Amino acid sequence: MLEFRGVCVLINFILSLKSEIVRNLVFAFAFIFAALIFSTGSVSAQKPWDVPAKSASMANPVKSSPASIAAGKSLWVKHCQSCHGKTGKGDGSKAAQLKTEPGDFTIAKFHGQSDGAIYYKTVTGRDDMPSFKKKIPDQDDIWNLVNFVRSLKK
Repeated sequence: MLEFRGVCVLINFILSLKSEIVRNLVFAFAFIFAALIFSTGSVSAQKPWDVPAKSASMANPVKSSPASIAAGKSLWVKHCQSCHGKTGKGDGSKAAQLKTEPGDFTIAKFHGQSDGAIYYKTVTGRDDMPSFKKKIPDQDDIWNLVNFVRSLKK
């Protein structure tokens, strides 16, 4: 709301200028400035996350089953839900405090990744996403987590 008021004040100032040329120049600079401000909001859009081919091609050794999904959900609640949200939409209680978007794990783009890619990202982390290599040292547990996030499809 405060940003909208600031824009209104700026527009009123520009319109009050007498010279049409000056008004147009100021308006152009104000537009460019506003575009820069709004395009660099507090949460950055996700940049591509490259996964090494070897990791992307890793097969999940843990068969997806109700037991595996339940084990993965337990890890999700403990380690992931606060940022990624209860249903994986990236709307957890800590999401607004992050500099990068947690991502929506329910969409086709996410599910277009290989299990190996999801495993790699979970183990290595980047930016606000921590590495879970030490927090979840058992590889089968991370694969259970992969099986759980696969269950979050829309």
